[in-house]
Amino acid sequence: MKIVIAPDSFKGSLSASKVAESITLGINKVLPEAEIVELPLSDGGEGLVDALVKATGGETLYQQVTGPLGLPVDSFWGLLGDGKTAVIEMAAASGLNLVPKEERNPLKTTSFGTGELICSAVNQGCSKLIIGIGGSATNDGGVGMAQALGVRFLDEKGKELPFGGGELIRLNSIDTSRIDFCLKDIDVQVACDVNNPLTGCQGASYVYGPQKGATKAMVQDLDKGLKHYARILNKDLGIEIENIPGSGAAGGLGAGLMAFLNGKLTSGIDLVMEVIDFEKHLSHASLVFTGEGALDSQSLFGKVPVGVARKAKKNNVPVVVIAGSIIENLEIFHEEGITASFSIINKPLELKDALSKTAVLLELTVKEIMNLYVHLLNNFSKKGKINN
Repeated sequence: MKIVIAPDSFKGSLSASKVAESITLGINKVLPEAEIVELPLSDGGEGLVDALVKATGGETLYQQVTGPLGLPVDSFWGLLGDGKTAVIEMAAASGLNLVPKEERNPLKTTSFGTGELICSAVNQGCSKLIIGIGGSATNDGGVGMAQALGVRFLDEKGKELPFGGGELIRLNSIDTSRIDFCLKDIDVQVACDVNNPLTGCQGASYVYGPQKGATKAMVQDLDKGLKHYARILNKDLGIEIENIPGSGAAGGLGAGLMAFLNGKLTSGIDLVMEVIDFEKHLSHASLVFTGEGALDSQSLFGKVPVGVARKAKKNNVPVVVIAGSIIENLEIFHEEGITASFSIINKPLELKDALSKTAVLLELTVKEIMNLYVHLLNNFSKKGKINN
């Protein structure tokens, strides 16, 4: 029996790889002879590098970059098995997780470190970049990223702007003459699961600014800065970016990647599954396990379990979702191809306790599911039907 294990991470608890390992342990307790294919996945946020490096036999490269506060941080990027494709998590260089809560201020934070990772990949000879832009600490429209590539953002006196989204309102001109010419031939794919425009009530500042530390007054200033930035992009480069879906992703990094690298925004989970040729692994599979920390209404918008279920449904393979918490109305998930969903929480638990026990709870839950699954299969095999 072939079983495919394709989960996302359980944020704050386990990486996708560790989730897959726990599911495998649960299966092996009941069906040790099963053929198991572990395919940890990501929707473009945390775990993107790990998922694609593991699936393609690539390697993870480590380096120090400029963090969101302008200070050095340890970061990484992935070189895939083809030796030509780099995969980058912007959160590894410019992520909210790199900024202490008391220091979160998108007026000041920069995406410069993400640009440094891009430069490293290009200098390594990569001709294709896959960039996941979830989990950002920034609201600078990708200006920091572009500064690292050689783009100059100048004020009225011809001086370069300092870091941060709060400086964009002073932007007077953009000079791209110093950008590395090698970047013009790079294929840039951006893994993104939101469609917010750059500005306005559904834009980067209003929707995501508060979680990055912005007050109401800051949000208004940040949005004004991004609107001004969009006008200068149009004036100097002839690029109209403000209302393009996804341009507001990652504090406007989506806009910056489109404007300066001709980046193409696409569904993160669809991109990941294409790179690893996910449907190939479904061939002759009897069952798929997937999962994430919470199966809820947001899961329908580019998250791993639903992405997996849609592919499995096309191939007539049943899908079991394992999650920490599960929405009450599951009918819409059944329509997407999810056969059944199970929470790993087996009794009332404080969040911190649930997070610390995720691996054990995953293994126990999967073991019980497999006990039932094997029993029903054996019963069917012996009697030609499943008894009620």
